[in-house]
Amino acid sequence: MKTISVTKAASKGIVMGKAFLVVQQNLEADKKLIRDSEKDIEVKKFEKAVKDTVSDLQVLAKDNDIFAAHMDVASDPDLHDSVVSKINDELKNAQLSLEEYIVATVEMFENLDDEYLRERAADMKDVGKRIMCHLKGIRSNPFEGINEETIVIAEDLAPSDTANMDFKFVRGFITEGGGVTSHVAIMARNREIPAIVGVAGFRGEVTNSDYIILDALGAKIIINPDEKTKQEYLKKAEEYKEMKAKLESMNGLPATTVDGRTVELFANIGNIPDAENAVAKGAEGVGLFRSEFLYMENTKFPTEEEQFTVYKAAVETLKKPVIIRTLDIGGDKELSYYKFDVEENPFLGWRAIRISLDLKDVFKTQLRALLRASAYGDIRIMYPMIISVEEFLAANEVLEECKQELRRDSVPFNNSIQTGIMIETPASVMCSDDLAKEVDFFSIGTNDLTQYLLAVDRGNQKIAKMYNSFHPAVLRAINKVIESGHKYGKIVGMCGEFASDEKALPVLLGMGLDEFSMTATEIASTRYNVRNLSYRECQKLASEVCIKGTISEVMELINNFIDKSK
Repeated sequence: MKTISVTKAASKGIVMGKAFLVVQQNLEADKKLIRDSEKDIEVKKFEKAVKDTVSDLQVLAKDNDIFAAHMDVASDPDLHDSVVSKINDELKNAQLSLEEYIVATVEMFENLDDEYLRERAADMKDVGKRIMCHLKGIRSNPFEGINEETIVIAEDLAPSDTANMDFKFVRGFITEGGGVTSHVAIMARNREIPAIVGVAGFRGEVTNSDYIILDALGAKIIINPDEKTKQEYLKKAEEYKEMKAKLESMNGLPATTVDGRTVELFANIGNIPDAENAVAKGAEGVGLFRSEFLYMENTKFPTEEEQFTVYKAAVETLKKPVIIRTLDIGGDKELSYYKFDVEENPFLGWRAIRISLDLKDVFKTQLRALLRASAYGDIRIMYPMIISVEEFLAANEVLEECKQELRRDSVPFNNSIQTGIMIETPASVMCSDDLAKEVDFFSIGTNDLTQYLLAVDRGNQKIAKMYNSFHPAVLRAINKVIESGHKYGKIVGMCGEFASDEKALPVLLGMGLDEFSMTATEIASTRYNVRNLSYRECQKLASEVCIKGTISEVMELINNFIDKSK
């Protein structure tokens, strides 16, 4: 018996079954160059492979929205033109030209700061894999042979992989790659299949004859457990099943503490399918709509009409408040159709609201779309990366221009639309009193705020352990922002990963956080936990935590509090 501890589960639960190692097909491109006379033949091969790929995706899209997005990727003129150019100008065959384009585009996505956006590299890989399969004539299903309760183990899993999967026997997933926002993580959560991702080198630890316990609650993987351990985990799995049923029975109930403090539980989304899932999971609104996907997944700046259609659909789907973050891109987040300058410090560079205020026409296009959509529901506008009152006022000046234009054209909109900011820079924390006088709301983005406060690049593995939102500096910053917001009667929310952290919950509740925005699948457990906490006791905990000087002291307090609350 061997036990492996992991950092974080992507989809909760406890399951067990036989290991099934996915054998990766050889999709390496033929590296030979072609003759001038062969260019047309290679172009035709490539175009047929793309056409066949789109046909495959049209069938799959009927059952899964993600494949509709993959159709857009496969049909992208930039992909076609770039590959054909390599064939014609560099005399590279279709396979090699495709491989080089996919590798370069994937690298661009993987270098992005935003984890959710970074995981979109998997979409590009998947589309490239499909086209390459057609070019090489590969049709085999890597999941043939699954006929018993199985834990699927792979380097990574793309949508095209899982499209071939018979879920009848699949009990869980373990992948070496991917993060909590990767395709396999999202798919597993949607199907409520336990999953652990990012376990480097795990395929070297197991064979197809091994039996696996996947504990995505305790973040453990047990290989070939003894009978006693099996029975212990069967009992734990049953207890978790009962707990899930209890949580689901509370769907629709308010997140109110035992002594009457009510908070709002919102969802973070990036598209309309996310919005539909948020409704199904009991979200009371959207605390973060990442509008950058409209830009990242396009071949040009999206038009006002394109954006209006999406924003309107989101608010009509939710029928509840939807906070939409304006374009948060730049520096390390590139667009295929816009050239950004190379920057030495992209995290501190030309990005987010700085780009919007400089590219005023692009900003106005988005603001006009948001205003028009506000006629159909409670849309609120949130500006990212704000560091001063001047920036917020400048953004609202552009918004006012858009309002005047729409009034002139007799286009309906909500004249009282709320505008707020993401608190994600030390400057916005220090100026939170001044900003609170001007904004309608705050939303704390703990992912970037932690990074900037601690001067720790969360993507740098050498110092990743220093990235910790329980650091006293981060907790005091959060507390200050909440106090500043409440001083001027403003709602304060949070949309970083910290908002769904079970250990952070009593501290954030005690500080007075009004709104928690998270992945939709975390809402039920957060609601349950809130309803079993005392606000007064949480206030005492928060007061004690804010005067501690070390992370270990903070965690000792929190762990003791949680133990006593059980």
